Amino acid sequence: MINALFFVYSWFIFAPLMLAATVLFGLLCFLLVPFLGPRRAGRLTAVPWSRLGLMLSGVQVRLHGLEHLDPEQSYVIVANHLSQYDIWVLYGHLDKDFRWVMKHELRKVPVIGPCCALLGHIFIDRGDAQAAIASLETAKARLVGGTSILFFPEGTRSRDGALRPFKKGAFRMARDLGLPLLPVTLTGTREILPPDSLRMHPGGATLTVHAPVVVDGNDEAALEAALARCRSAIAGVAAEGCLEPT
Repeated sequence: MINALFFVYSWFIFAPLMLAATVLFGLLCFLLVPFLGPRRAGRLTAVPWSRLGLMLSGVQVRLHGLEHLDPEQSYVIVANHLSQYDIWVLYGHLDKDFRWVMKHELRKVPVIGPCCALLGHIFIDRGDAQAAIASLETAKARLVGGTSILFFPEGTRSRDGALRPFKKGAFRMARDLGLPLLPVTLTGTREILPPDSLRMHPGGATLTVHAPVVVDGNDEAALEAALARCRSAIAGVAAEGCLEPT
């Protein structure tokens, strides 16, 4: 009975409210960016939009490891990817100004795509390697004063919850720019909104920030070692259910 009531709520109350909120915060974003810049405009629009979506979904977020964040340090953030809800959890509760690396198809999403472009997020065309490299080169200039960049190194959502192999793009960027990597584990979001499903389930999600990882050297072995350390940190907490601080 409760599941049936939540299903009705999600379609007839939650969906219309979030559609209206998306349009409202989107318009506010367009108005604020020219005057406040992407960082402050994002805090005033994208962050409350994300938190509102979580609250209306009945999602509670537990936070661990925020002591690893240095407000003045820029990072290359790497996180696992389980659900569309990962975006709201990260944007709403990772207390860090960052730019997403996202597939270029999202640029076409009404309101959200144009706002992401305005806020300086990075669109990658996976079918065009040269264009993808050019987009990342452009992004490097924005990583100053604590502004970071966020990758889902698996490349796409995990359909079964298992951690997929990591691509090396994020780790190469960290090495080339001399920036520390910041591993982040998300759990619980797959149960809230499974991949390829539109049926939500209220519940809890957890965001765990791990100690930064440095690429210690310029060779491929150093890159592989940093990737392995990040993946091990993320995988370890994901396997435990991410209920305890690291």
